[in-house]
Amino acid sequence: MKKIILFLSSIFIALVVFIVHCNYEVVSASRGRTYDNIENLPYNRVGVVLGTSKYIVGGGLNRYYENRMKAARDLFFRGKVDYLLVSGDNALIEYNEPMRMKKSLVKLGVPEEKIYLDYAGFRTLDSVVRAREVFGLERFTVISQKFHNERAIYIGEKFGIDIVAYNAENPNKTRIKRREVLARVKACLDVSILNTQPKFLGDRIYIGEEEDN
Repeated sequence: MKKIILFLSSIFIALVVFIVHCNYEVVSASRGRTYDNIENLPYNRVGVVLGTSKYIVGGGLNRYYENRMKAARDLFFRGKVDYLLVSGDNALIEYNEPMRMKKSLVKLGVPEEKIYLDYAGFRTLDSVVRAREVFGLERFTVISQKFHNERAIYIGEKFGIDIVAYNAENPNKTRIKRREVLARVKACLDVSILNTQPKFLGDRIYIGEEEDN
C-alpha cells in the first residue's frame, strides 16, 4: 500500500511541476511583448484577431468577443495596423466565427477591404501558424485578452514567428485563469513534445496584394 501511495504521490508531484513549468515557459516567452497601452504598441502591417463565440451559452453577448472587436478597431484607427486578419472556427455551417467578426468590425467602421478571413483558426496554434504559412506573415500583432495573447506569443516563438500583442480588456480574470492552466499545458505539449501542426494549411493568400499593386 505504501508503494502505491508513493507512486501516486510521485505522479502528482510530477504533474504539478510540469504545470508550473508550462506556465513559466508561457510567461517568460511573452514578457515585454504584450501591451495594455496602445501608444507603446509597435506598428505591424497586420493584426491577427483571435476568434471566440459572439454569444455566451444561454444567450447574451460574449464580452470577450466584444472587447476583442473594440481593441481591433482601435488599433486600426490609431494606425497601429493596416489590415486585420480575423481567425476563427468555421467547422459548422451555422457557426462562422470569422464572418461574424468581420461583420462586427465593419459595423465599428473598419473598411471591409481591410479585413481578411482565416476560416481554419480552430485553435490558437492553427491561427498563429497559418498566419505565416498561409498568409505569409513573419511578424504580426495578435489581438485578444492578455492570457490568450501570452499563449499565442509562446506558440509563435516555438515556430520562429515574431509576435507582439495588444491586450483587450479581460472581463473575468478569475474564471479564465482556471481554464488557462490547462490550455497552457496543452500548448506546451503541442510545441515541445507532440510537434502538433495546423489541421489545415492551403494555398497562399497575400494580404493587401491588390492595394500594393
